Amino acid sequence: MIFASSNEGKIKEVKNILNIDIKSLNDLDEKIEINETGNTFLENAILKAKEIYNKTGTPTIADDSGLEIDALNGFPGVKTHRFFEGTDLDRNKEILRRMNNIKNRTCYFVCSIAYFDGINLETSEYRLKGSIANNINENNGFGFDSIFLYKGKYLSDMDINEKNIISPRKKALIKLKNSKILQKNVDFSN
Repeated sequence: MIFASSNEGKIKEVKNILNIDIKSLNDLDEKIEINETGNTFLENAILKAKEIYNKTGTPTIADDSGLEIDALNGFPGVKTHRFFEGTDLDRNKEILRRMNNIKNRTCYFVCSIAYFDGINLETSEYRLKGSIANNINENNGFGFDSIFLYKGKYLSDMDINEKNIISPRKKALIKLKNSKILQKNVDFSN
């Protein structure tokens, strides 16, 4: 099986959660670029899973994830990592600028997962509800951890064990792993 990512952190997390031997885009002889043209995270995950399967003939799991903010009509959504040039800090500052004087600070970390084996398509999605902070807290973490509050606590203040308990990727992967299609087609007995 292939996980359609070259992000080493994600790869390690997926291997750990699924507890199977899985290859990544880094293991392929050919570098594959995937254009994320979907309108939703789920569309992008499906697109990636199908494209990698079609190029390799190997069952594939893919994900797409990001931040949605209610008061900004779901922005940045599928453009989470592309909406603003610069670093994570630059993007966080831009989010806080756009959220200035907005009372409804509800937001979601969304993770969509797709599995495709040439015949079967199985998907899973999980949304972690939180709120956008008023200030940046750059303790730990990455991405939007320094502005995302979960039950009043910055994700950047959580250790890895705390974050793994609420991880949208983990919850979506567990749901996918427990699906009838994966239980039938993938050997999880390792």
